[in-house]
Amino acid sequence: MVARLKTALVPARFGKGWATQLLQEVAALRVHFSLTERKIQVSATFLFLALAAVAPGQWIEKTSRDENSFDGRVVHRHIDLAESGTDNRAIVDLALFSTKSCKLRVIDNADGAPMSDEMRRTNCIAGINGGYFDPNFAPLGLRIIDGKVTSRLTRGRLMSGVLASDNAIHIFRVAEFSVRRKPTAAIECGPFLVDLAKPVRGLEAMRAGRRTFAATGSGDRAALGFCSDTTLADLARILAGPLGDFKIQRALNLDGGSSSAFWFRRNGENAFAIPEEKTVRDFVGVIAK
Repeated sequence: MVARLKTALVPARFGKGWATQLLQEVAALRVHFSLTERKIQVSATFLFLALAAVAPGQWIEKTSRDENSFDGRVVHRHIDLAESGTDNRAIVDLALFSTKSCKLRVIDNADGAPMSDEMRRTNCIAGINGGYFDPNFAPLGLRIIDGKVTSRLTRGRLMSGVLASDNAIHIFRVAEFSVRRKPTAAIECGPFLVDLAKPVRGLEAMRAGRRTFAATGSGDRAALGFCSDTTLADLARILAGPLGDFKIQRALNLDGGSSSAFWFRRNGENAFAIPEEKTVRDFVGVIAK
């Protein structure tokens, strides 16, 4: 048999973007092998078998622990995960709550105060950083604060969703959202990570970074969350898997990287905090109804 698939097509460590690279290179070649003077074209079946052999591993929960907020309304869930077949690890921190007892509040931060100060000032139980902002520190995309529109809806590749809070908490596609719903709080961001309990396809798979997100589950459950360095594609796969008893139906990425921050009030003034690395324009907090 005179044929072999070059090892360069299948990296030794099945890292980010390997599947796209493999598909492009195989599509550009006509790979044949000779067996008893007979040439047989490598079939699509062989390609799919090759892809299956090097498919990304599953994200598996290694350890998890829960703690209640000072008032029992919010649960902080800290989860350590590992990807099977690779050395990839991730840590997810969730602020889980019921929309029957909690709602969201968008907090403007025009003065550039630290998140921990703003969370305490506004009596939040938990929170994360909010949406994108421009070099002049002006917010980008829709923002609704205490029922008032402070920044208009925009269109853009990343700005694909709206997190909104009224009597319930929703994550809308931009095309689904209408201000006629009159939410008390809303913020536009993106990209979408999970939809219909499935990871969104085509997300960036090369650059890892700190991430924050909002998620809604079945019934009345919702969460704000933080994830250690991952790509958007990996974060989508993580969030589409079970996170304890929380099964996510929709998840939306918020402003990540050095803006990412997470805060949770345990008891009294004691808080679990992952601070932002730079000043951010706004925050999304969980408050009691």
